[in-house]
Amino acid sequence: MVHPRHVLLGPQAQSAALPVCDHYSGVPARMRKSLQLQAALIAEMGYCVMDVTLDCEDGAAVGAEAQQAQAVTELLHEFALARNAAQSAAPRVGVRVHAVDHPHFADDVRTIVGAAADRLAYVMLPKVESLAQVQQALLQIDAAAHGRLLPLHVLIESPAALQQVFAIAAHPRVESLSFGVMDFVSAHNGAIPAQAMGLRGASDSHSLDQFHHPLVVRAKLEIASACHAHGKVPSHCVVTELRDGAAIEAAARTAAQAFGYTRMWSIHPEQIRPILRGFAPAASEVAQASDIVLAAQRQDWAPISIDGQLHDRASYRYFWQVLERAYRTGVALPTAAHHLFV
Repeated sequence: MVHPRHVLLGPQAQSAALPVCDHYSGVPARMRKSLQLQAALIAEMGYCVMDVTLDCEDGAAVGAEAQQAQAVTELLHEFALARNAAQSAAPRVGVRVHAVDHPHFADDVRTIVGAAADRLAYVMLPKVESLAQVQQALLQIDAAAHGRLLPLHVLIESPAALQQVFAIAAHPRVESLSFGVMDFVSAHNGAIPAQAMGLRGASDSHSLDQFHHPLVVRAKLEIASACHAHGKVPSHCVVTELRDGAAIEAAARTAAQAFGYTRMWSIHPEQIRPILRGFAPAASEVAQASDIVLAAQRQDWAPISIDGQLHDRASYRYFWQVLERAYRTGVALPTAAHHLFV
């Protein structure tokens, strides 16, 4: 029997395949702990629910860039990816290098990609201003990668980058676009207030935070729209409230339901589970999705009626994606749907 993913998504099948949480760390001890945490979550859930991005940009002290790149390379070799694991349970580790016009970009690529391309799931490229910079970066990354074509994740952090976001998303090697809210705000030279980097409090209905300032909202929507137009993964920006689980979960839910994001950055271990909860569908929606998808599969995807409502390929596609999102966020699936994710 043909799998629902192939029937319903076709060439878009890869666009929803990334873990929901992208966890960043740059201090060596924290990078190590992040990799250990990823392994623990895989063991708990049976699926890789978080990527770990080892950070050479914000993680490196000025003057210590070469040491940071070497530390990242050593960790990639120490925590070798489990090649014999099921694809969904294999650890996924990426690296954020310096910007393509930074003096240490070439050194990062030569040191890390040149020595550990087979251990990397992707390369995150920050401070991108144009499609030309994406192409320039890939020339050096490909030259160092010994024939491996690494996916590129791109960080959109300025009004200039936002102008080209659809062209950047269309590049075949770009897998995901992230929004860098803090750099985006600062790139406006004081025209956007600092509060637009954060979240307003539960009792505050007036502050123009990152979900309400018009320029920031526009940027988020443009990035999400560009990704969905080209089958790429939109990754939501950081939330600086490190230990406020309720605020983080609410932000993740808003990013998913109101802004169309399917992935979100974490910068502290205590943010990971609230992000997973925020992106997870409700149990009732998961049960409904399972009933509809399984009934459609039994009818070879012909139109059906359930509880007096017509369903066809369009609704089947939606409800299949609900099941995928449940799986990627660690939500328990109905017993009858388990075989679809083995």
